[in-house]
Amino acid sequence: MAKTKCGGWKQLSVTDIYENPWIKVTHEEVLTPKGTPGIYGVVHFKNRAVGVIPIDADGNTWLVRQSRYTLDCYTWEIPEGGAPEGEDMLEAAQRELEEETGLLADGWQELMTLHQSNSVSDEVGKIYVATDLRQGTQQLEDSEDIVVKKFSLAEAVTMVENGEITDAMSVAGLLRVAIAYSVE
Repeated sequence: MAKTKCGGWKQLSVTDIYENPWIKVTHEEVLTPKGTPGIYGVVHFKNRAVGVIPIDADGNTWLVRQSRYTLDCYTWEIPEGGAPEGEDMLEAAQRELEEETGLLADGWQELMTLHQSNSVSDEVGKIYVATDLRQGTQQLEDSEDIVVKKFSLAEAVTMVENGEITDAMSVAGLLRVAIAYSVE
């Protein structure tokens, strides 16, 4: 039985193609809004993405440099991670900040919600600003080879402008912070 979706799409069938602890990939037979047959490959994320922009009283932030297997290179990013279904997004952000940077924060503000690759994925992300920072304990996972470095917010935004930061959550979050905090 066809399932009607937003915009006039009709989902005719769904076949699971691949699944692991983090994602499920499906092949979907559809009818487009114009009624023509089509297909869709969908990547369902089992975790929701969280990102954190820690900001100290002097206007500095911390970025993490890590290797990204899929890109085969190192990237600069805001601290990021996943929130499994059932875990509060803010609690996941707090956990990820300490795990990746060793920082704790007493002040938390939700900055934005975004969809990273909405043409093929249902992944939802939230980015938070963390303030009133203090030192905790870095607790890297086996898959993480992270270097943490402090930058001024202006330097981090310049890194976005120069193409040195390309991670979607980091770009969106840092540019949104630049607007909200009038970073020059």
